[in-house]
Amino acid sequence: MLRPAHESDLPAMRAWRNQDANREVSNHRHVITEEEHRAWWERTVADLSRVTLILEIGGEACGVVSFFDLEPAEAPREGSWGFYLDHDRLAASGSQFLVWTTVMKDAIAYAFDELGLEALHAEVLEHNESVRALNRRYRFTEGTPEERQIDGRRLVAIPVTLLRENRRGRATPTSEGHPGE
Repeated sequence: MLRPAHESDLPAMRAWRNQDANREVSNHRHVITEEEHRAWWERTVADLSRVTLILEIGGEACGVVSFFDLEPAEAPREGSWGFYLDHDRLAASGSQFLVWTTVMKDAIAYAFDELGLEALHAEVLEHNESVRALNRRYRFTEGTPEERQIDGRRLVAIPVTLLRENRRGRATPTSEGHPGE
């Protein structure tokens, strides 16, 4: 379940973002200070083109989903998203893959059903093959890789896009006339 993030979520959000596994697949790998995190939060809550949500499973918070660059209600509406999870706890419990698939399904549903997007964009670092594979499973298409220099290191980011009509789980007729996946 996705719910709006609250100020009381900030300590957990920062702790999760600073976990080694999350920093490894982020553009900026440094440990985020409390002051940096507070400044980010203040900008985020004031920005109408952003929505920050907490993923809860079984009543327990376990991740952050951010939608950003949300265009005004003019059609076709597009936006971008990203997420990170409480990797350490989920890996220790063996529930990481289940939670990854849950966050993908819930975030995609939120993007198209709640935000009314026609296209959902993101990017993934080239070396993050597990997320790239999951993106393909959910029918995101990869664009042209982009090389960047961030914090003195070379990164290759791959833009990905999911169009509303390509999302998994939507009812579409197959050649036999039955709903498809």
